[in-house]
Amino acid sequence: MIRVGPAGYPAGSKGGVDAVERVAALGFSALEVQFVRQAKMAEEKARALGERAKELDIMLSAHAPYYINFNSPNDETVRKSSEWILKTARIAHNMGAWVIVCHVAAYAGKVPSVATKKVTEGVGHCVEVLEGEGIKDVMIGLETMGKKGSWGTLHEISKVMDSVDGVVPVLDLAHLHARSGGGLRTVGDFEKVLGELEAFYSERVHCHFSSIEYTAAGERRHLDLGRKDPDFSMFAEVIKGKQVTVISETPVPEEGASEMLKILARTGKGR
Repeated sequence: MIRVGPAGYPAGSKGGVDAVERVAALGFSALEVQFVRQAKMAEEKARALGERAKELDIMLSAHAPYYINFNSPNDETVRKSSEWILKTARIAHNMGAWVIVCHVAAYAGKVPSVATKKVTEGVGHCVEVLEGEGIKDVMIGLETMGKKGSWGTLHEISKVMDSVDGVVPVLDLAHLHARSGGGLRTVGDFEKVLGELEAFYSERVHCHFSSIEYTAAGERRHLDLGRKDPDFSMFAEVIKGKQVTVISETPVPEEGASEMLKILARTGKGR
């Protein structure tokens, strides 16, 4: 089943429960709750949001703060990176979200293998702490990144997954497109990406999609689907019959998600 929803509450939402109800009313079946500035939500509110989402069959995910960097030379930043992931995961657990999306490192002048080692250590520590707290239902999602200076290729993510359980890939197609200098131009290009992913991961795929502006250094800013750079209709063809959640990261996410539903309907899939 293909699920679609926005990144963040729809405009005008009055809290989490209202946001979930608006998501359902718009015909979506997923919502990514954003904690990109700070991971904070009272347990009571998180549980109420989660209960309403379950009633309405809305699959929840969450996005951790942007500041995480396990490859930082600053020990305090590394310590806080663990805290941000742990705080987000605890909220996700309370509201029944199955995955938290994380940007976990920059290369910071170091070779990629060094960054991968640091990410493996940091994420592994977080998983260990969460398991010690009895939280085993929340996956740490490592997102493919759009800037060439950021850690987060599919190969790098697979290396962490080789060593740490409780980790899943998050496929950001706009980021992959930007990082490759516009490499997703044909249906075959999208098939190649999914093939690379399926070589090491076979469960539900959590995705982000938008069009994107980019430079030689990679990602610059997210754009509406109408730019077709990359083209969502090509991705829609490739994910037919698969277990995929697609989160819209267009400038107005609910508008992007609505357009995704229309495109998916034309391919005969989606909700």
